[in-house]
Amino acid sequence: MNIHEHQAKALLAKYGVPVPKGGVAYSLEEARKVVDGLAGPVWVVKAQIHAGGRGKGGGVKVTKSADDAMAAAKAILGMNLVTHQTGPQGRKVNRIYVEEGSDIARELYLGAVVDRDFGGVTIMASTEGGMEIEEVAAKTPEKIIKVRIDPAIGIQPFHARRIAFGLGLGLEGKQVGAAVKFILALYRAFTDTDASLVEINPLVVTGAGEVIALDAKMNFDDNALYRHKDLQELRDPDEEDPAERRAAEFDLNYIKLDGNIGCMVNGAGLAMATMDIIKLNGGAPANFLDVGGGATKEKVTEAFKIILSDPNVEGILVNIFGGIMRCDVIAEGVVAAAREVKLSVPLVVRLEGTNVALGKKIMAESGLPILSADDLGSAAEKVVKAVKEAA
Repeated sequence: MNIHEHQAKALLAKYGVPVPKGGVAYSLEEARKVVDGLAGPVWVVKAQIHAGGRGKGGGVKVTKSADDAMAAAKAILGMNLVTHQTGPQGRKVNRIYVEEGSDIARELYLGAVVDRDFGGVTIMASTEGGMEIEEVAAKTPEKIIKVRIDPAIGIQPFHARRIAFGLGLGLEGKQVGAAVKFILALYRAFTDTDASLVEINPLVVTGAGEVIALDAKMNFDDNALYRHKDLQELRDPDEEDPAERRAAEFDLNYIKLDGNIGCMVNGAGLAMATMDIIKLNGGAPANFLDVGGGATKEKVTEAFKIILSDPNVEGILVNIFGGIMRCDVIAEGVVAAAREVKLSVPLVVRLEGTNVALGKKIMAESGLPILSADDLGSAAEKVVKAVKEAA
């Protein structure tokens, strides 16, 4: 689960992470109250959407008067903001964050992430603040500092000092001490909230030597949200893909992609392999969809509807290896969904495993134009060919 910048800053501030003073606004009236409550002389107005690159898209304005701040608020609230992460369709801005400007002397990068190779939390830092960390890793990987934290002992002050010195922070003005406190607080926030990512970009050092989070991004492990009712309340459904949100309601793992061949598979690994083989045969998957091992007829029907809700889908491949999941249940769901939505795109189904003969019999007797395949390779080949012929 992702949250907005203003939410991340409020959460981090509770743990002692220094952030600029600011407030969120959903209307111009609320924006006026926030602007009037800040001292200035610089106000920064920021669009609040779950995407990076807001500044390049016109979603961040630095203003030097209260009137200019209100003009920026009026321009940004309600705008359709397009960034490299939103795609060309952009995203509507329903809320803004207004904060006091900072006296920026240096811009740095600081992040914490669950490192699955290591089995713990890795803290990353770089002197290249303001840039995408992926770009820094590709062009100047030597500028990235990585410190792995053993989960058995947790973060220690020497970890934080290593990062601070690596960033070139000096003892003058107590920069190192401020950075150590910042990093220790960030780690506590990360672990206490079961976060999967915390990113401060940029982390700034002010002219007075203070270390401040000028921006903040936080992602959380969905599997741990049951322990954090307060975090669940921060979810913004408007920022989530409608199909992905609908899938979550039925306990389906669905991620929309850019291709035209819908996929319905049981098992994450098999789903990944299915998408790879579609690509190998010259097609492009439109989604990742794992129905899981205990899907019902109703769940499969809903999965089918979600796939077809994507207007880019021109064909569907169902790939089921029945173990816990029975092939006849999948077949009943596919047939029911195809009839309900009046299927108009090619459908290829590959079934194998428990009750496979019954599943194939259900589809064969349905009277629907379902193409059957005995193995994954031929299934992918058939659906790619059918989509091309139907175009």
